Amino acid sequence: MIQLDGSYGEGGGQIARTALALSAVTGKAFTVDQIRVGRKQPGLKAQHLMAVTALQDLCKAEVEGTELGSTKLVFRPGKYEARRIKLDIGTAGSIPLLLQSLLLPAMVGEKTTTFDIIGGTDTKWAMPMDYMKNVLFPQLKKYADINLMVHKRGYYPKGGGHITLFVKPKFSLKDADQAPAIDLTEQGELQHIKGRVHCAKSLADKEVGERIMRSAQSSLKTTGVPVSIDVTYYDTLSTGCGIVLWAVYTDKEGDINKENPVILGADALGEIHVPAEEIGKQAAVKLIKEIQSGGACDEHLADNLIPFLGIFQGKIQPSELSNHCKTNIYTTEHFLGKVFTVDKKMITRARQV
Repeated sequence: MIQLDGSYGEGGGQIARTALALSAVTGKAFTVDQIRVGRKQPGLKAQHLMAVTALQDLCKAEVEGTELGSTKLVFRPGKYEARRIKLDIGTAGSIPLLLQSLLLPAMVGEKTTTFDIIGGTDTKWAMPMDYMKNVLFPQLKKYADINLMVHKRGYYPKGGGHITLFVKPKFSLKDADQAPAIDLTEQGELQHIKGRVHCAKSLADKEVGERIMRSAQSSLKTTGVPVSIDVTYYDTLSTGCGIVLWAVYTDKEGDINKENPVILGADALGEIHVPAEEIGKQAAVKLIKEIQSGGACDEHLADNLIPFLGIFQGKIQPSELSNHCKTNIYTTEHFLGKVFTVDKKMITRARQV
């Protein structure tokens, strides 16, 4: 059985989430202890438990340690069976973080998996839904048909966001070496910047969304490219807002690479007592930093891609090599062997599974 140290690297829930995904894909059992021991509230939280129970159901797995706050988990998977599954995190626990465990197994399954999930769509310390849709998913559509519908936004503390995700695989694990490689090594030429501001309807009277948008647009003028940002208000259980920006690049021929598009992302989430203008500026400053780095993927995209890079091969050059990225490399190599080489910031999948 694979043994993992949950306190390794960034010491959060990432090791458990990635291990669940790779265990379901490879059929290899694992145990992880010291889960989130350095956090204010150690152990498994609601969104971690939902990932465990969902894959326990989809894989007919044997599981130990499925209690809230558990710092040890044992997972023995059976065969993944694609189907429709409904999940309610019950809190504002992050839907995108939950999908970090579910997406990869669904992408190398035999049939379409449909996820119907209630929880948090845009929460602190987690990838926003619009980032997942517009920055991560374009890299994965060469491996699966992915269709995401966001029915309702969910903010802290009540959550209540609702999404449906359809995933239809194009490759199985056994023919993954025949799939296109991930190739994000050259930034290319910045073509345009897009974005989305999302807000609870209770903020509409103060034009919070529009103020976030105008602030971001003003800060992004220095890039010299067209900037287009949408603003949408939603019926929500809790008040919240945020912005996601993404910069789109073209290759040497002036085309957007459809198979390996270079898209850098950044985001900012609204907080109490933080002016709307500051939220837009925060996201814009983050994106400008990514643009100026010369990287072909932003630091958050890099750590999200590591498990997929391990299965499908290729190479990426992120703007930064984050602790999350190093932690995902650690976890992935426990399941696939020593498959990565890291040269400065370039990460290459070194050999076939």
